[in-house]
Amino acid sequence: MKFGQWIGLLVLVASAYILWQIRRLVLLLFTAIVLATALNQLVQQLQKLRIIRPWAIFLSILILLTFLLGFIWLIVPPFTEQFQELLELLPTGVSQVQESINYLANYLENRLGGELPDLPDINNFIQQIQPLVMQFFTRTINLLSTSITAALEFLLVLVLTLMLLTNPQPYRDLFVRFFPSFYRRRVEEILSHCATGLGSWTTGALIEMVFIAALSGIGLWILRVPLALANAILAGLLNFIPNIGPTLSVVFPMTVALLDAPWKAIAVLILYIFIQNIESYWLTPTVMAKQVALLPAVTLTSQILFTTLFGALGLLMAIPLTVVAKTWLEEVLFKDILDKWHHV
Repeated sequence: MKFGQWIGLLVLVASAYILWQIRRLVLLLFTAIVLATALNQLVQQLQKLRIIRPWAIFLSILILLTFLLGFIWLIVPPFTEQFQELLELLPTGVSQVQESINYLANYLENRLGGELPDLPDINNFIQQIQPLVMQFFTRTINLLSTSITAALEFLLVLVLTLMLLTNPQPYRDLFVRFFPSFYRRRVEEILSHCATGLGSWTTGALIEMVFIAALSGIGLWILRVPLALANAILAGLLNFIPNIGPTLSVVFPMTVALLDAPWKAIAVLILYIFIQNIESYWLTPTVMAKQVALLPAVTLTSQILFTTLFGALGLLMAIPLTVVAKTWLEEVLFKDILDKWHHV
C-alpha cells in the first residue's frame, strides 16, 4: 500500500472509533432524521393545501406535541391510579391465597385420614421475597432518576428534527461531501432511496398501529374492560416495536381486567392473541409487502443486535436502522460492487 492509502486507512479507523464512542449521540441524530422524514410527509400534505412550508412545519410539530401530551394525559394518570389500587388489594389477595391453602390442607387431611406435611406459609414466603421487593423499588427509583436525562435527549431530538425539517439540504450536502467526488451523485440517489424506504415504512407502521388500536378498542369495549380507549392507544403505539411490543401491550389491560373481574383477564389474553394472529398472518404481509419487505428473521436479529449495541433506544429504532442498512447494502454492496464484479 502507498503512503496515502495508509493515511486513508488510519483516518477511516480513527473515524470509526470516534463514531463508536459517540454512538449514543449518533443514534439520537438518526432518531431525529427518522422523525423529520415522517413529519416531512405530513408537511408535504399540508403544502398541497396551499399552506406555506414554515406554517406547515409549525402545524406538524404542533400536531406531534399535542398527540404526545394527549397520550401522557390519557395513559399515565389512570394507570397510576390502577397500580395504586392493585397495591392496596395485594394484601387481601395474599390473605385469600393463604385461606385457600389452609382450606385445601384441612380438606385433604380429613379425606386421607392422616396428617399432611406442613404446607408453606404464605407469610414466610412474603418475608423471603421482601429483599427482592426492596431491590425492585431501588431499581425503580434509579429508573426514575434517569428520567431527566431522557427528557433532555427527547428535547435534543425535537430541536434536531426542527432544524432538519426547516432546511435539510445543507446537512445533506455536508454528508455527501464525505464521499469521493466521482461517487457523490450516486450517494444522492442512495439517500433518496433511504428517504423513500423510511417514508414507506412509516406509512405501513401507522396503518398497522391504527388497525391494532381500533380492534383492541372494540374488543375491550365489548368485554367492558375499564380504560378501553387508553389500552387501545397503548396497544397501537407498542405495535411500533415488532415481536416485543405486542407482548408488552397485553400486560396493562390484563391487570386492569383482573381488578374488575378475574375472568376478563383470560378473555383479554384471548382477544390479544386473536388480534396479533390477524396482524401477523394477514395485515403485515398485505401492508408491508407493498411498503418495505423485511424478512421476519432479519427483523428479530436486528432488534437483538441494536438493543445490545444501543439499549432501549436501539430497540425502538431497530426497524428504521434495518431499513436504511438494507438500502445501503442493496445499492452499494450488491448493485455497485458484486453485480459489476466480472470474472476475468
